[in-house]
Amino acid sequence: MDDQDLQQWVEQISLASFGRPFVHQARFNRRLRSTGGRYFTKSHDIDISWTQWETFGRDEIEKIIKHELCHYHLHILKRGYQHRDLDFKTLLAQVGGSRYCRALPRPSKNQPYKYRLECVNCKTEYYRKRKMDVRKYACGKCKGKLKSYKLDLTTSS
Repeated sequence: MDDQDLQQWVEQISLASFGRPFVHQARFNRRLRSTGGRYFTKSHDIDISWTQWETFGRDEIEKIIKHELCHYHLHILKRGYQHRDLDFKTLLAQVGGSRYCRALPRPSKNQPYKYRLECVNCKTEYYRKRKMDVRKYACGKCKGKLKSYKLDLTTSS
């Protein structure tokens, strides 16, 4: 599905569920992670999370679209369009939109260490999952310079 398909789908949902046309832009946003969609009050455009689409599919996205269309139509009608407003909560329940989007699965925190830092003076070792600039940091014990080594993650049996 691309932005053009999404635009047509949002227009169809708007007419079917709200009885009013959606005349602004709807598009996918690949940067949205913690939210399913976003309604812009100044431009009246809607962004939908591409990650939600890939992870949960059509049914979940339809609920997110209905949620964002509730914001859209209530804002256009100059009624309470915010989450806390009774107008919003009532309309959302009527059209069957979701109050919250489903949480995306988080990457595992049990990833192996990729880098080993060693103090040049006292030989203290530190292990890290992410690379860091050793020129900006010093040893926590003796304030000596650090040297970075990339660990070999291949296991030999």
